[in-house]
Amino acid sequence: MEWFEALILGIIQGLTEFLPVSSSGHLEIGKALFGIEGEENLYFTIVVHGATVLSTIVVLWTEITKLIRGGLEFKYNQETKTILKIFVSMIPVGIIGFFFKDEIKGLFAGNNLVFVGSMLLVTAGLLSFAHFYRPKTRKFSYFNAFIIGVSQALAVLPGISRSGATISTGLVLGIKKDEIAKFSFLMVLLPILGENLLDIISGDLTGEGGMHAMPLIIGFIAAFVSGYIAIRWMLNIVRKGKLIWFAVYTAAIGLICIIFL
Repeated sequence: MEWFEALILGIIQGLTEFLPVSSSGHLEIGKALFGIEGEENLYFTIVVHGATVLSTIVVLWTEITKLIRGGLEFKYNQETKTILKIFVSMIPVGIIGFFFKDEIKGLFAGNNLVFVGSMLLVTAGLLSFAHFYRPKTRKFSYFNAFIIGVSQALAVLPGISRSGATISTGLVLGIKKDEIAKFSFLMVLLPILGENLLDIISGDLTGEGGMHAMPLIIGFIAAFVSGYIAIRWMLNIVRKGKLIWFAVYTAAIGLICIIFL
């Protein structure tokens, strides 16, 4: 991977991780166009996802520290409830990651754009439904957290937007826009950090077949900066309820993948 490819893919990852357009789908398109495959592909994907996690921590630092302080009180307060809901939401993706890790990694080969395009159309459908469906506002329950977690588990497929799936599901369930937006970004932190830690411990990020350091560093910085900008923008977009334009965009990109690429 050349440095300029890492720069472009890092920017794509950062911008699309938080916008409901599927970062994994866009990365697969970019890697297919650049001809990036195999272990090099896996190294880069892990590093740029780590960068976007860091940008999430920076933007939501106030909320995160508030959760930590509230949790350390060892009381059943609002912060403790939110932490427990985050853990409940992790159950589905944990099951998928434990039993189907190798199968999921096999989908990130940079050469399966018909599948990616089909999943982008699914994302467009989810966003459209959430836009037009008008449920009554409901209390955010533990069951809601689990259902949103199922949406996150489905979003391991390249082309299904994680933020699009989780936010759309939350809106359909009647959860307040601001509440589901922040929860959607908080709930992804532990799964990605856990996955990266397991890859490091297992040795998946070492060996002769790995990438050179410079493209990884460039990709990491690009993903962090663009991710920081995107998450702040996305929080605003959800509050204003303007997700339908992303449905139009993902539908168009999905069709392009299927028909032309």
